Amino acid sequence: MKAIFFKSSPSPTRMTPPASPLHPTFSESLMEENIEAAELIITKWDSSSDNHSSSSNASLFSDDNREEAKQYLSSVKGLQKAMQYLVSHQASSEMLVRAQALMQTAMKRLEKEFYQIFKSFRFYLDPESFSAHSSSSRPSASRSSFSDLEEDESENESRDENDSIPGAQRVSLAAVEDLRAIAEAMIKAGYAKECIKIYKIIRKSFVDEALHGLGVDRTLNLQKVQKMDWEVLEVKIRNWLHAVKVAVKTLFPGERILSDQVFSISPAMGESCFAEISKEGALALFEFPENVAKCKKTPEKMFRFLDLYEAVSNLWPEVESMFNSESTSTLRSTAVNSLIKLGDAVRTMLTSFETAIQKDPSKSTLPGGGIHPLTRYVMNYISFLADYTEVLSDIVADWPLTIPSPLPEPFFGSPDNEESISSPVSVRLAWLILLMLCKLDGKAAMYKDVSLSYLFLANNLQYVVGKVRQSNLKILLGDEWVTKHELKVKQYCSNYERMGWSKVLASLPENPTAEIPVDQVKDHFRNFNLAFEETYTKQTSWVVPDPGLRDDIKISLARRIVPIYKEFYETYGGMHLRKEMWVESLVRYTPDDLGNYWSDLLNGSGSSGSVSSSASRGGRSG
Repeated sequence: MKAIFFKSSPSPTRMTPPASPLHPTFSESLMEENIEAAELIITKWDSSSDNHSSSSNASLFSDDNREEAKQYLSSVKGLQKAMQYLVSHQASSEMLVRAQALMQTAMKRLEKEFYQIFKSFRFYLDPESFSAHSSSSRPSASRSSFSDLEEDESENESRDENDSIPGAQRVSLAAVEDLRAIAEAMIKAGYAKECIKIYKIIRKSFVDEALHGLGVDRTLNLQKVQKMDWEVLEVKIRNWLHAVKVAVKTLFPGERILSDQVFSISPAMGESCFAEISKEGALALFEFPENVAKCKKTPEKMFRFLDLYEAVSNLWPEVESMFNSESTSTLRSTAVNSLIKLGDAVRTMLTSFETAIQKDPSKSTLPGGGIHPLTRYVMNYISFLADYTEVLSDIVADWPLTIPSPLPEPFFGSPDNEESISSPVSVRLAWLILLMLCKLDGKAAMYKDVSLSYLFLANNLQYVVGKVRQSNLKILLGDEWVTKHELKVKQYCSNYERMGWSKVLASLPENPTAEIPVDQVKDHFRNFNLAFEETYTKQTSWVVPDPGLRDDIKISLARRIVPIYKEFYETYGGMHLRKEMWVESLVRYTPDDLGNYWSDLLNGSGSSGSVSSSASRGGRSG
């Protein structure tokens, strides 16, 4: 950045060596002029002086006093040059004592102005007001600063840029320029310590207050976190997720920019100030996820832990870049440790979840063969896990899946062998689904009715496929996985139809139109009635929750049974045989009746408990 006030600048030490012989000498007369000029304006703005003017109570850096502020800083520089001359040529003179006294008075005034600008423009010096602009941004004339008092040509260069900056931001940038000018003057005069002390006190107070406003509890240590009920801690986590984003994206970057701008003359001082004012609050922020990671780990806490990991991981580049000094190494270590501990916690919870699936205690069958609670729980859980693919990829990358024994062939083999499943996350989620399906296979075996066990498997696998299709699992597992398991659903349905309706099909003749004796005809109708009523009655309480799958099963059943029955009915039970008395008593159902009954099937109502009178469905009585 170009020096604002002078073409050359002495080094930022309290006393500098005498001028080089190659440069014009600093004459004694010029020295005296500098001291007298400095005394005049410094005394004018000295509020502690007995003969101070009313202006000494006003702000030197207000818009009304811009020219005097420029003269004040110029006189401080001139005074400094005079002191350098006196130290070299008249180190014991009273003039030097007088100059030193004036410099102390000037520094007290600048300290006051430095403090006052921070206080007066507190709401304009918040990070959002200037963090979007780089340190090279310059304020416009809506509030003049010492940038505006430089050469005219620089003023014209920045006019277009200034016009594009919002009003509040122009005010904040102007205030920053004034702070920078004061800091530069104090540092060059050897009063850096005093300047930095004020800066740290004011800005640390601001950062602490901002973090408190974001809900950051600095007293929330490990012991308190571990004693919290999960519901309470979950609220704290949600609040932290918001707070850390604001802090890392806005608060700390704004403070970093402010420090760099105010102490542009000494980047090391700016870095030191930023570290000092932000370190404590930032440590409190990043210790929280690490403390949470040390709490008791149960599967239901998984997603909040993943949220914490994701937040720290996403913000790590900014943290590493912003807190890159040796003095903030502890903060970087804390953030890294948070990631390590959270990753360990997630792996532990994944293992616990896997164990919970394997040790699911439910041994009773589910009435009606519907969707088992284990299926709903596991698939909902895994579907949510699929939303954290990027985070999980980091966590499980170096955590190979250990399969305890060969996978059962009746299912779909090892996920490692499936071409459509390749990433560590995909493999692990496919493995969890496989564990659940193996567990469901064991539960299906508990049904006494084999056809119901197949219906149970069809229902649950259909639910699994549906969840995969509706979530990011489809991307992870691939179309091949989905197609393979849809075929498995159809196979289960086919087995249900074959096993569940075999008696009904067996009651009809192989060739329904072949000529057979009347006694055999009667036996076929009688056996059909018994088989259909027994099967229907038994299955009224069975359920297929998925409407599409339910319709497919009904259509498939109708195609298997109705055509055969219709041919047999039309051959031996039609109207042309009404004169036969046995027809009225044995032919209970028309082909249309069967469709009516099937419309109520697999709804899980179980309302009828038996086949109702055919008269109520438009069939024959008898």
